[in-house]
Amino acid sequence: MSDNIAPFPGEAPTGDESAEDAPKVLPHNLEAEQQLLGALLYNNDAAARVLDFLRPEHFFQPLHGRIYEAILTLIERGELANPVTLKMRFEQDEAMTEMGGAGYLIDLTARAVTIIRAEEYARILYDLFLRRQIILLSEEMADRSRTADLDDTATTQIEDAESRLYSLAEAGEAKNDLKSFRIAIGESLDRIEAAYKREGQLVGVTTGLRDLDQRLGGMHRTDLVILAGRPGMGKSSLAMTIALNASRAYRPIYNDAGDIVDAEGAVVGVFSLEMSREQLATRIVSEQTRISSNDLRTGRIDKNAFMNQVVPATQELTELPLYIDDTPAISIAQLRSRARRLKRQHGLGMIIIDYIQLMRPSGQKRVENRVQEITEITQGLKAVAKELNVPVLALSQLSRQVEQRDDKRPQLSDLRESGSIEQDADVVMFVYREAYYAQKDKPDEENFAEVEKWQEKMAQIYNRAEVIIGKQRHGPTGTVEVFFEPEFTIFRDLDTHHSPADIH
Repeated sequence: MSDNIAPFPGEAPTGDESAEDAPKVLPHNLEAEQQLLGALLYNNDAAARVLDFLRPEHFFQPLHGRIYEAILTLIERGELANPVTLKMRFEQDEAMTEMGGAGYLIDLTARAVTIIRAEEYARILYDLFLRRQIILLSEEMADRSRTADLDDTATTQIEDAESRLYSLAEAGEAKNDLKSFRIAIGESLDRIEAAYKREGQLVGVTTGLRDLDQRLGGMHRTDLVILAGRPGMGKSSLAMTIALNASRAYRPIYNDAGDIVDAEGAVVGVFSLEMSREQLATRIVSEQTRISSNDLRTGRIDKNAFMNQVVPATQELTELPLYIDDTPAISIAQLRSRARRLKRQHGLGMIIIDYIQLMRPSGQKRVENRVQEITEITQGLKAVAKELNVPVLALSQLSRQVEQRDDKRPQLSDLRESGSIEQDADVVMFVYREAYYAQKDKPDEENFAEVEKWQEKMAQIYNRAEVIIGKQRHGPTGTVEVFFEPEFTIFRDLDTHHSPADIH
């Protein structure tokens, strides 16, 4: 350090202290901070090289952080930032007074590095900031681990630490810089070309349902897709149908270097908050083998059915890139952490959550206002979709007001805590089965004419379900009809060439 700049109070141990007795100082480089600030004061153009990633809090010396913030403020206003224009701002600053007053700003300018090296010095400071944060986080986690708070489990602490470390790693990366429209058009053309070359010409991940894919163009990356319905409509079954179809269609696409750059279908991560992993697996096996889940659970199947239906189905299912997490009341932070890990290990391509209202926010304390909680959850899910570049399909309940209307087809206003869900979602879909309600309206057996009319209607609607697209940023809304088999809760394409009663 040059003679004309005094050391900051407490910057280094005195010569009287031994190395063992000296306090441990967090990693820092005050000289680099001074030289970078000097470069900014000497030539304001240097700010353009560092302001995208360097923040005032990244400086070790708080005074330097305040000087940096003042420099950026003036530059953003289109004003000149130099010792003269900054002088008034720091006349009452105690730390500046200890350093000799406003003359310290002139001393900083004299120590300036070249504009070319400004970014290099800023990167050094950011790296030191990360090191300090890692040390502080490790100390905090060590103290936290020593407590006996039963609500703060070790697993929760690990996931919290992992999430915070990941956030640190991402914080200084300028990934979303302004790009020329030429680049944006090029990226769009790449996506269109990929869709053109794909089977079915889809931009996103296939749902496996022909008409739904045509309406949506598949499940788009970074999209938050809400699938809602009243109990008994089959929304969980439809979500698992999509999960199975997408994982079955998974075919990685490699570049010349052997790296996976795209894929048909997807590696799917399912977060099942309502059903256990075993219950969900049994339900899937039931759907695939057309053996009731009750018979599978109780073992009421013969050897032939077991060997020729159950065994082949389970063997095929175990090969699918489909992963299930059945943690109850999972938080956004936990989901993000596990999804990142899954993507890192297996190449995650789509996330399914069953369902939003069973999730909890990331904070330690629950928010009393449920609408605020749901807002934090949906915003968090949208952030996960963008961060991991995958579609997130999240199931949601509908309010009971649906049951009060003659026409029970769901609407956007029927979403529970609908404001935040509707606002944050890119696509909102509803599952509706008219037969579910018509079954409850069966006439008395003595009224033969009415019973016959009811039976004719049921024959037409029994195997029909509607997927109502109530919102879509990328395309049209409307209704898609699909085939539904209530005995095994199976969804598939509707055969429009035959009556539903003939399809079995």
